[in-house]
Amino acid sequence: MLRKVLLSKLHRARVSDRNTNYEGSITIDEFLMSNAQIHPYVDVEIYNVNNGARFNTYVIPGNIGEITVNGAAARLVEHNDRIIICHYGYLTDEELQRHKPTIILLNEKNEIIRKS
Repeated sequence: MLRKVLLSKLHRARVSDRNTNYEGSITIDEFLMSNAQIHPYVDVEIYNVNNGARFNTYVIPGNIGEITVNGAAARLVEHNDRIIICHYGYLTDEELQRHKPTIILLNEKNEIIRKS
């Protein structure tokens, strides 16, 4: 059996921009993507700490410090909102016994404060 589990999380990322004219997605700093083992075009779930909105989209690589919500989802965030970006995957029960998600806490500049 496969179970959907948290693989990694970027906690309290700050929305650096929003772009309603883009077709869709979230643009994430490539360094943060690498640290969280999030690959381009994978599905992520976004939780807006400021307003409670929850949505999913796919990831595209961005510049240093960049967290830009694009397309229709951009209407669910404001500049400087704090969001949680969760990356999920499917593991077997055997894999789950050894699994520990990567949790990355970010500051207001989207820099890593703590990684566990």
